[in-house]
Amino acid sequence: MIMAGINKVKVTNDLELKDRLVAINRVTKVTKGGRTFSFSAIVVVGNEEGVIGWGLGKAGEVTAAIAKGVEAAKKNLTKVPLLKGTVPHEQVAKFGGAEVFIKPASHGTGVVAGGAMRAVLESVGITDVLAKSKGSSNPHNLVKATILALSEMRDARMVAQNRGISVEKVFRG
Repeated sequence: MIMAGINKVKVTNDLELKDRLVAINRVTKVTKGGRTFSFSAIVVVGNEEGVIGWGLGKAGEVTAAIAKGVEAAKKNLTKVPLLKGTVPHEQVAKFGGAEVFIKPASHGTGVVAGGAMRAVLESVGITDVLAKSKGSSNPHNLVKATILALSEMRDARMVAQNRGISVEKVFRG
């Protein structure tokens, strides 16, 4: 795994990603010759160890749309800091009409989140978290807002490094 930028991750062969389907949408176009159906699928991929990505695929068949979504998601990966199966701190993020609130939870709580947020949080490897979505329930905006919130997370090492404090001083074995 190679880091590019701050949180961006490039796909390598040693990265084992699992994909989850978040939503499928069927679009009907009426023409002179009849109806034409096309499908769009929003997919989330993650290695359940802090790497997450999302993608949108559009095609004439559901399986092709999902496959295109998975390929798009692999090009859009982000590294997220995890702390003992939960998030390091509370975080709020907004994308479009969707606003998400993510809060750390104690061990054994599980993933308390609905729909699109649950798929993202489970794919990244979070096992205990409290999450709430406000505003729009559009799965596209919820996925993007959740990944935005996760990518804005900082662990203690990142904060110490940004403040210019020696990481070895703070984290003695």
